[in-house]
Amino acid sequence: MAYPELALFLDGGRRQGQGRLLRVHNPATGERIADFAGATPQEVEGAAASAYDAFKHWRDTPAYDREAILRRAANAVRAQADHIAAVIVMENGKPLAEAKGEVGATADTIDFYAGEARRIYGRTIPARTAGGRMSTLREPVGVVAAFTPWNFPAINFIRKVAPALAAGCAVVAKPAEETPATALLLAQCFADAGLPPGALSIVYGVPADISSQLIAAPQVRKITFTGSTAVGRELAAKAGALLKRSTMELGGHAPVIVCADANAESAADKASAAKFRNAGQTCNSASRFYVHRSLYERFVQRFAENAVKVVVGDGADAATTMGPLSNPRRIEALKSLVADALARGARLAAGGAPLERPGWFFQPTVLADVPADAQILAIEPFGPVAPIVPFDSIEEAIQLANSTPFGLASYAIGDHAPTIRLLTTRIEAGIVGVNTFVASLPETPFGGVGHSGWGHEGGPEGLEPYLHTRFINEL
Repeated sequence: MAYPELALFLDGGRRQGQGRLLRVHNPATGERIADFAGATPQEVEGAAASAYDAFKHWRDTPAYDREAILRRAANAVRAQADHIAAVIVMENGKPLAEAKGEVGATADTIDFYAGEARRIYGRTIPARTAGGRMSTLREPVGVVAAFTPWNFPAINFIRKVAPALAAGCAVVAKPAEETPATALLLAQCFADAGLPPGALSIVYGVPADISSQLIAAPQVRKITFTGSTAVGRELAAKAGALLKRSTMELGGHAPVIVCADANAESAADKASAAKFRNAGQTCNSASRFYVHRSLYERFVQRFAENAVKVVVGDGADAATTMGPLSNPRRIEALKSLVADALARGARLAAGGAPLERPGWFFQPTVLADVPADAQILAIEPFGPVAPIVPFDSIEEAIQLANSTPFGLASYAIGDHAPTIRLLTTRIEAGIVGVNTFVASLPETPFGGVGHSGWGHEGGPEGLEPYLHTRFINEL
């Protein structure tokens, strides 16, 4: 299959940009697969202006009509699922089965928010005077600037676009330049479904330049970002200086607590599968493993055995169970974290190095006996490296889980009800999975605390950031 031709998406269709030349690489080979031009400042300005013009009509479109357009868009995504998934594999690298799962979740998310479009309710408040009437209306906030990353190029894009459009907002999106084609294919599905031109635009370019211009644009009323905590701080500061709303879905470093009553082998099977999904490039990925000492050696052994069995390769190969890293800078970051842990006394149980082959591959890696001062326990690896640490008491496990400023996802494996209840209430995280590593569904809220950001995506909660409440008092 040929890689799609790239462009900007403006006024309801593709348009060749006039800005800086950008390049896309296949992470499984390292080869360049496309060149395309990003947006000039004038084109970004035009996108914001077009979005505002479209918003003035889209906000008044009846909710049932907005729902119908989103339903058609979801069906269009399903009709093109194989094509979109293949494109994700080419530009992101994940195995085809994972890419197909992402596309399915993307269509389901659009469908969910199609339904939510007609459940945006106000309320009537008992008046204090005879003949009076007090009520509230929920209204769209306006034009939204959305910034999305490369690790899940379909679902991260749509978790912003679908609720914004359902609420009646218009969107100017800047997806990651590493994975540009996926968002363009999804935008075309909305255009084919009847979304008015300008209600969804896509621009590419130098990320800092595009984000600064969109945040400052007078038409933009809300910012939504998924990415690193460092970049999130910068964008939140710029939005805050202009008193513009923002939703920040930032980094994680999810702890996994394996309790004394768990089955060591079963727990290791679940945990390793979660860790190596998308080569560990998932913000809610199982990231730090704290295992009761009575199970520790069995857990480490099984985890390492599973790591060795992972089939690493091109995501387009049906035999592949873990693809490459999506960009080469992750290799150097992982090498540094592994070297630091080993220098401080950690034990290498599996992997530990890049693969000597074309592309950006890193071995599934297991580090045991990782000391508390190792950088990997404080810095999210965002790759297929699993640090494992023993604990003796549940209080110690909770302290270890809460030892970083991140608080996105967390996980626990065990069946003792009082212990599980303690973990679900004492771990500082926006998401807690018990005996499961499923952290996100279209109908459930997704968001963190602390340095993992603020606000939610997914579920009815994911619609709220795109609405404001108007109070009406009539006499």
